[in-house]
Amino acid sequence: MPDNDQCNHVLQRQMESFEESCRAADLKLTHQRLEIYRELAKATDHPSAETLHKRLLRSMPTLSLDTVYRTLTTFEQHHLIKKVETVDSQAHYEAQMQQHHHLICDTCREIMDFQWSSFDALAVPEDIRQWGAIKNKSITIYGTCRKCQALQGKKKAE
Repeated sequence: MPDNDQCNHVLQRQMESFEESCRAADLKLTHQRLEIYRELAKATDHPSAETLHKRLLRSMPTLSLDTVYRTLTTFEQHHLIKKVETVDSQAHYEAQMQQHHHLICDTCREIMDFQWSSFDALAVPEDIRQWGAIKNKSITIYGTCRKCQALQGKKKAE
């Protein structure tokens, strides 16, 4: 697991890249936008707008939930963040832009990233290529995580 200095360095580089991307897209670098992105970039749990808002209220007590929603929408429209597609009605977000996939627990709703390079290297089937331009291919796998399986096993044993 990376130490704190490594994490801070990675976050610093990610923030610099974000700022460059905002300038290239003619997006103003407001304090609120920077802090919303920073909080999302630090997150490993694919938070919802509501979760981000709660976290940011500690340091930005006047920040509205509407501002968080509008900012996330703007970031997504400019391809600065990704919305994680789930079966839940609540959207989840991430700043991780490198190709990856997701595991989602049906019980606790935890979302976990994973790599699957052999899938990524597969060519899209011909009939799908004829459909039109494919911009992204990703997999979301649903199941029950080991923590929830263990809890379910514990409850059955009681």
